[in-house]
Amino acid sequence: MIRVPFENLLAELARALLTLGFEADRAELCARLFAETTRDGVYTHGMNRFPRFIATIRNGSVDVGARAELVQTMGALERWDGHFGPGNLNAYACMERAIALARQHGIGCVALARTNHWMRGGSYGWQAAEAGAVGICWTNTLANLPPWGGLDARLGNNPLVMAAPRSSGPVVLDMAVSQFSYGTLEAYSRSGRELPVPGGFDEQGELTRDAAAIERSKRALPIGYWKGSGLSMMLDLVAAVLSGGNATRQIPLDPLRETGLSQVFIAMDARSFDASQVADGIIEFSRSAAPVQVGRPVRYPGEQTLRLRAENMLAGVPVEEQIWSDLLAM
Repeated sequence: MIRVPFENLLAELARALLTLGFEADRAELCARLFAETTRDGVYTHGMNRFPRFIATIRNGSVDVGARAELVQTMGALERWDGHFGPGNLNAYACMERAIALARQHGIGCVALARTNHWMRGGSYGWQAAEAGAVGICWTNTLANLPPWGGLDARLGNNPLVMAAPRSSGPVVLDMAVSQFSYGTLEAYSRSGRELPVPGGFDEQGELTRDAAAIERSKRALPIGYWKGSGLSMMLDLVAAVLSGGNATRQIPLDPLRETGLSQVFIAMDARSFDASQVADGIIEFSRSAAPVQVGRPVRYPGEQTLRLRAENMLAGVPVEEQIWSDLLAM
């Protein structure tokens, strides 16, 4: 890994996106979302995913010129069509619209059909919280998670994001409904490290911490066993119903052609509420628990992101040397 100043990373990403046909303002925003994801320590969905993003543009899964479009209004609920445009740009636009609806109605919901991978889902939670809103959003995915009691993948690891504003830094939960996302499994597998807890089943059907074995078996573990399985199904169902788009069963299984996703973005205007005071009290109470390991106090969702953000802005953003070289060569 090498460290690159954030502004240099942002500039090179934007330059590369311009060569792929992005309009200047959209290249800047798309680059910023990738750069901020990497800066915040979510390396699996930042620079490490950028080569895959380029591949999906080149194979026609992502239309760089397409913009999300409003197709139906039902008060505070709207349906949008992503037209297979860049997933992070579509998601950002839909959360921005949900925030605007929340300021008008108190709550806003945008359901998005025919979009692409949104990269780091947490980006849109941070977006809502920094605008003074409580944010909830989720997406379905290709089938990569077996339903509880089944051997074959029939569910998605459907990421779910929840965020709340707080004056000293938002509280943001960004999670897949598998114990580990496939990006995390790939990172552990590539480095040869063992997962901290079992993350799925090996080819003999035994729970394992071996990320490579889980990738081979394609049997990731749902969070909470049957509970995560049920949550995955409901997230898929609600996203498909509200957006009028595809369910997991209709999404191509090739990760490089994972397109036509359905997503939901909800914002609730919290600017007149005491969100910070409530959050501070909950965090303080949680921190009062005796730690399992001395010197490692209880953390709240988003705390590590704030720490890594400050560290990487000061020291430079960690980037895989080969990925950085490939970017410079574009």
